[in-house]
Amino acid sequence: MSSLPARTSGTVPASAPPVRQTIEASLQSFSHFIDRVQKPMELVKVSGRVASVTGSGIAVKGLSPFTKVGDFVRLGLEQDSALAEVLSINASEVMVKSLDSTAGVRIGSPAQFVGPLRFAPSNAWRGRVISALAEPLDGLGPLEMGPEDIAITGLPPPSMARAAVSQRVTTGVKGIDVFTPICLGQRVGIFAGSGVGKSTLMSMLVRAPGFDTAVIALVGERGREVTEFVHETLGDAIKKSVVIVSTSDESAGRRKMVPLLATAVAEHFRDQGQQVLLIMDSVTRYAHALRELALASGEPPVARGYPPSVFGLLPQLLERAGPGRIGTGAITAFYAVLVDGDNHNEPVADTLRGILDGHIVLNRNIAAAGRYPAIDILASISRLSGKAWTNDERKIAQEMRRLMSRFEETKDLRALGGYQPGADLDLDRAVAFVPKLYGALQQSVTEAFCSDPFGQVARQTKA
Repeated sequence: MSSLPARTSGTVPASAPPVRQTIEASLQSFSHFIDRVQKPMELVKVSGRVASVTGSGIAVKGLSPFTKVGDFVRLGLEQDSALAEVLSINASEVMVKSLDSTAGVRIGSPAQFVGPLRFAPSNAWRGRVISALAEPLDGLGPLEMGPEDIAITGLPPPSMARAAVSQRVTTGVKGIDVFTPICLGQRVGIFAGSGVGKSTLMSMLVRAPGFDTAVIALVGERGREVTEFVHETLGDAIKKSVVIVSTSDESAGRRKMVPLLATAVAEHFRDQGQQVLLIMDSVTRYAHALRELALASGEPPVARGYPPSVFGLLPQLLERAGPGRIGTGAITAFYAVLVDGDNHNEPVADTLRGILDGHIVLNRNIAAAGRYPAIDILASISRLSGKAWTNDERKIAQEMRRLMSRFEETKDLRALGGYQPGADLDLDRAVAFVPKLYGALQQSVTEAFCSDPFGQVARQTKA
């Protein structure tokens, strides 16, 4: 009968490592693996290759798993590279649109992932003229960067956390201060066709002393007018201004970025508790840039050539202006709206009228008559005028508007000789008063700032 095998001891041979040491070593190895996996993306260079170059965009292979719409990639070699924005993504490739010339980009060119663009605004930017990519354009040396990077596609403050709008601000433009008064934190559109005086009116608004900082976005501006605007129109106001420029010959990507960067810079000063004036000339050219990029990505047009995304992106930009959180400052914004063919019901103008807190309409016929600023008082409105007027001012402004309406509606009758003095006492008042009012409302850029608009209009109409 065979003997049973001897019972083995429960001890581990001395040559084998202890179980606890083995587990700790495994956990440490796994921890190193996790650290490598969670390494920040900006420390890892992700690259692809250009697959095709067309008039509408550039297709890049190899970046689809790493990019989002709105990210940026760098095309080509460092000495001849171009920054491009991601417009659309599918499983095999991404479609990008360059911000600059694509002359050095060809099939097989490298495409390196950059990610979302971020900037670091600084108080030292006041008095500077910069590009859509925060590059100095004024020859005054490099820009000083602030301590914190911010994204240009920020979010507006939560609606219930925003401060209330109540404090009136004097713009110095009598036609605005009397009939469409503005409050700090209000967003107003200046609607006009080309050549009616939008830019001149907006340059008058920069002189208002109620603002700590002015941020001016010139979108698709004529190149020759930039120097004139900065040195002649702005004058001393440039010291408190940040001017961000993209001329009409630059790409749609750069024209799109100017309003975004300008709003982000305005938010930087607002969060410091400042009262900020944001002027954008014009938001229509921003919409044109959005349209060009959306069509290049394959989006279909739905309203006079505009794709649907344009009407979703416009309120995202405009809602960032206005009052900040309680305890911070406010962004008071004036947006120039270039109405195509003087049609005030075209899609962009109609959309903006429904978003903004008021609109000032400039009339070509008034400009042709030599009355500047060519504000059509009867067509303009401020939705916050009730918070800006006193009771007496409201009654005076409404009475003047009523007489103006009476004067304009009888223009044809008077031209035909159908008006007889004494037959209608109310019309007699309008005929005697309104021409004096039109004269009192005329202003030029060179005139001194008007701090008492009601008093000055009263004195000039009594003369």
